[in-house]
This record gives sequence, C-alpha cells and structure tokens, in this order.
Amino acid sequence: MNGALPPLSKVNPGSESRPDRNTLNGKEPRLQAPSPELLQEMTAAVEQIIRGVGEDPQREGLLKTPKRVVEAMQFLTSGYHQSLEDLVNNAIFDEGHNEMVLVRDIDFFSLCEHHMLPFVGKAHVAYVPNQKVVGLSKLARIVEMYSRRLQVQERLTRQVAEAVRTILEPRGVAVVLEASHMCMVMRGVQKPGSWTVTSAMVGVFQEDQKTREEFLNLIRHRPAFL
Repeated sequence: MNGALPPLSKVNPGSESRPDRNTLNGKEPRLQAPSPELLQEMTAAVEQIIRGVGEDPQREGLLKTPKRVVEAMQFLTSGYHQSLEDLVNNAIFDEGHNEMVLVRDIDFFSLCEHHMLPFVGKAHVAYVPNQKVVGLSKLARIVEMYSRRLQVQERLTRQVAEAVRTILEPRGVAVVLEASHMCMVMRGVQKPGSWTVTSAMVGVFQEDQKTREEFLNLIRHRPAFL
C-alpha cells in the first residue's frame, strides 16, 4: 500500500450531492453571529411556542424562559461559528510515528435536526499516522465542533473522519459513534436503552481487516484503571 487515500466521493458516494451533506471538511465560512434583531425574533418565536402548548409566557416561572432558550440554543449550536483551521491552530507535529493513535470514550452532545431533541453518547476516533500527529485534545475538540450543530449521527460520524483526514493526511482514519437519541426515547417508539452505532472507515481501516479488527477490539476493551 502506498498510503494514498481514495477521493472522498468514492469513500462516501453521494456525499457532495446536497449542501448539508457536503461538509467541506470544516472549511466552510463561519456563520455570522445572530444580530440583535434576529435574537429578538428568536425570543418571540419561543414565546409563541409557549403559548401554543397552552401555557402563559407571562407566568412568573416562564417570564425569562424565551431568553434562556435562545441562549441555550446559541451554545448548543456554537459549532457553526468554529472552523477546523482555527480549532487545530497548527498543533500538528512531525513525530515519525506510524502506529495507531486512538482516543476513545469522548463524550458528545448534539441535537437531532429532525426534532431538535438531544442525542448523546461516546465517540471513538483513531488514525494511523503518515509521520504527522495532532495534539490529542484536538480530536476531542473536532468531535465537539461538529456535534454542536443540528445533526444526524451518520453525518456527524463522517464529518469527524473527514476532518481528521484533512488535517493529517494519515494512512487511515476510523470513527465510531455510539449514541442514545431522545427522539426515540422520549417520543415516537419510546424505547429507552436503545443505542445507535455508526462508523466511518477510511484508508487502511477500510482496506485492511487486521487494522480494523485491532481498532474494534481496542474500543471494546475497558482500561484497567477505570
């Protein structure tokens, strides 16, 4: 193997077919922070929702709720205002390392774009370097950046893999996300305890069974110190 990775369109056929599926590897222009006028409109919209469910937005306990909801949504979608370039901030080092690097059990919290309800879980991110490594905390920050957007788990998984591939050009990337979706737990089929697992395998993780099995075994194994 020469270490070259296939084009993204071949790794994920159709990934460029819609703007929301084309992640641009974190290099999309940052969205502008909402203007004061837009924040007022958002606050008024939340007030309307409160009325719509049969409550009184002027009740003491709800007076500040619209403002709090808007502030919470700004925080939960703050990933739109970050870029991969700024996040990595040149924390890439030429170490000559060529064995697997894995950061597992990264907590993440995201919002399902279909119902805007939370889904939460763990992310496991690994790569096989091509001489270059990145600061370990950056892998967790990449997960956080993409999770702080309106998401579907499948796309979030792919975005993390593509981002790691973009910044490091490694021999391979593997990402597994395990999450519980409140849109399945709190509503709809109402199935507490159900978990959704998604994966993205690129390069040697996709092509070499032993490398893929090593990764899967490592994320199943519980460290002795936990």
